[in-house]
Amino acid sequence: MRFTVLVPARMASTRLPGKPLADIAGKPMIVRVAERARMSGAARVVVATDSPAVIEACGAHGVDTVMTRADHPSGSDRLAEACELLALAGDDVVVNVQGDEPLIDPALIDAVARQLVVRSEASMSTAAHAIDSVDEFRNPNVVKVVTDAQGLALYFSRAPIAWWRDGFADGIERLPEPPPLRHIGIYGYRAGFLREFPRLAQAPIETTEALEQLRAMWHGHRIAVHVSESAPGPGVDTPEDLERVRRRFAEG
Repeated sequence: MRFTVLVPARMASTRLPGKPLADIAGKPMIVRVAERARMSGAARVVVATDSPAVIEACGAHGVDTVMTRADHPSGSDRLAEACELLALAGDDVVVNVQGDEPLIDPALIDAVARQLVVRSEASMSTAAHAIDSVDEFRNPNVVKVVTDAQGLALYFSRAPIAWWRDGFADGIERLPEPPPLRHIGIYGYRAGFLREFPRLAQAPIETTEALEQLRAMWHGHRIAVHVSESAPGPGVDTPEDLERVRRRFAEG
């Protein structure tokens, strides 16, 4: 199984300014992410950025980079340009690892890549894990996914899905069986589809749910879902998240 990991990195975070270069145990966060990705089976790990400062920081630690345009409206646009710059073939598998996931499990990266190797009908792949908290199930910031018998996504939503018709008559007080699935924000793509994706028209369901992956499904593309046995390590969105991750690294 041969695949490339692309890590998009922008300096425009509002909740945590300069996030890619935030120090974690002596190294910038974007470098920590790349180092974790290198522990997977990826043939190559490349950071895609529009920031000279990120290029310089990665270069100082031996991390490959490509400089992309600064005017991309989304991360998928940036990844599409990176595929062009790296001259990836249409059938090549690309895994998008977010630049704020310094504790990502390398085995999860491999599992998402493997979905595209074994599922020829899928243009994309992603991951999920079982929800064990009613509060998470209710939370619209927690994206849920339902799959078919083959593990292909049927729908993603911020709403509680699947809806337990009889069990939720008096409100959501317990979880249905089987447990609902929480979407994990890691994606695999075939490089040819990734180059096509930004040119697809936005879907009504995508704008309603504010979930970009629904665009692919609306246009008839299938998304294979790897169900992980555990939740991923915490990402970094806020200063509090950063301190939490710093403590994890300090503890070894």
